Amino acid sequence: MPLKYALVHEWLTPKATGGSELVVQEILNHVNADLYALIDFESSNPESYLYKRQIGTTFLQHFPLARNGVQKYLPLLPLAIEQLDLRQYDVILSSSHAVAKGVLTTPDQLHICYCHSPMRYAWDLTFDYLRQSKLGSGLPGWLTKYLLHQLRQWDVLSANRVDYFIANSQHTARRIWRCYRREAKVIYPPVNVEAFPLFLQKENFYLTVSRLVSYKQVSLIVQAFNKLQLPLVIIGTGSEMEKIRQIAKPNIKILGWQPDDVVKKYMAQARAFVYAACEDFGIALVEAQACGTPVIAYGAGGALETVQDVRSHKEQGTGIFFPEQTVAALTAAVEQFEVYRNVINPEYLRSHSKQFSPQIFAQRYLDFINQCHKTRPYLA
Repeated sequence: MPLKYALVHEWLTPKATGGSELVVQEILNHVNADLYALIDFESSNPESYLYKRQIGTTFLQHFPLARNGVQKYLPLLPLAIEQLDLRQYDVILSSSHAVAKGVLTTPDQLHICYCHSPMRYAWDLTFDYLRQSKLGSGLPGWLTKYLLHQLRQWDVLSANRVDYFIANSQHTARRIWRCYRREAKVIYPPVNVEAFPLFLQKENFYLTVSRLVSYKQVSLIVQAFNKLQLPLVIIGTGSEMEKIRQIAKPNIKILGWQPDDVVKKYMAQARAFVYAACEDFGIALVEAQACGTPVIAYGAGGALETVQDVRSHKEQGTGIFFPEQTVAALTAAVEQFEVYRNVINPEYLRSHSKQFSPQIFAQRYLDFINQCHKTRPYLA
């Protein structure tokens, strides 16, 4: 009798279109699994590949404004995920950046978690979250701190429900070890490099594509290009949109949200792609390289695993790193890029990006599942 699989993700909404959702889609391309999530508004979305799919959800599905994000119900997320009854399945696959790994399982089930990140607002971004939240100071602030303390305890406890962890980068694997003291197999997420056109002749503008939220550091990029007076195009939207509009000088064009074909066009034609955040992996950095577009990135996190600094890799260089999230460091990196940019080979960038293709992800992911099965002979 074939094994029964369940795949658990945090939330499925039209606004959730990041790297974790691409992983879910790719897993479903290769594994016949029933899908579960805290909330689902994609099975009713005619434009979604999940349209009309049967998806299991939790009580949060019926909460007011859940469609716009269940993060507002943060204290309830652990409770909600634990209400999913998955006892009928042999193998649980979770795709987790918050609470999906916390589903309850039995000793006879195998649970493999693809971890995009330990819960950021409970760990790395705690102090940013408190500083920006209206509930981050005074008496409400102390209650929020206690909530986050409790959330961290649950997060560590729920990690023990996972048999095997997969991390989306070495950087994430180190964070998993720091938070949970668990080893993780690194399998890079799938990047559809073939969907991005290779352009050999670049135009005279720089580009960043990002959500406009504080930790993405887009305002830092704006300040640097204000100083450099070089043309910059910004694609994306978010809570910092108005702030960025206010500080941007005329050399900076802010396009807001754009459809995929427009994003690909700008990414292919840009002189360089600029990114100032510390990402767990950073799919946009690989997409830019697939277009033959060099990357100027903050030298931390997943970028160190996808970008090769031309100053040390010469013919195999795919961009330039800057060492600190400061205007001075980014400005210096852009000036260095102008010196080295003619050394960078767009065709090599394209070739370099192919190691992160969906085909390679699928092969490594399925191979790892098969290896895990061998440790559980009663599942064979």
